[in-house]
Amino acid sequence: MALDETDKRILRVIQRTGRISNADLSEAVNLSPSACHRRVQRLETEGYVRDYVALLDARRMGLPATVFVEIKLTAQADEVLDAFEKAVARVPSVLECHLMAGTADYILKVVAEDTEDFARIHRQYLTRLPGVAQMQSSFALRTVFRTTALPV
Repeated sequence: MALDETDKRILRVIQRTGRISNADLSEAVNLSPSACHRRVQRLETEGYVRDYVALLDARRMGLPATVFVEIKLTAQADEVLDAFEKAVARVPSVLECHLMAGTADYILKVVAEDTEDFARIHRQYLTRLPGVAQMQSSFALRTVFRTTALPV
């Protein structure tokens, strides 16, 4: 199903304000509450809206350090990729893992309390990931911009 402008307005609002009531959402997108509710249900059913979450403040949670880790694997065989992906998904501090084209095979986004905590994560988890040939870590000095909102 193609998205029309009303669907896009709904998506723009709910991806920034997930806890908005249907009454407030319908007013924001200039639609009746019942029509708005039906559209939201359809967008959820068809997979446009994957989930609703609370975004926690990493600094307030004691995890102010963000580290990007480039991983090069020993091989590109399916079994090596699969083993790595299954193992990295179990590392609690890894927020994101991306299969890459370019010099690195994967890039991980890792959160930590500080450099000592990252050293622990590195030693306890990252060095034990299967198929890893090389790792390079880069600490983010400051987050200039962050959003979870897709351009709709």
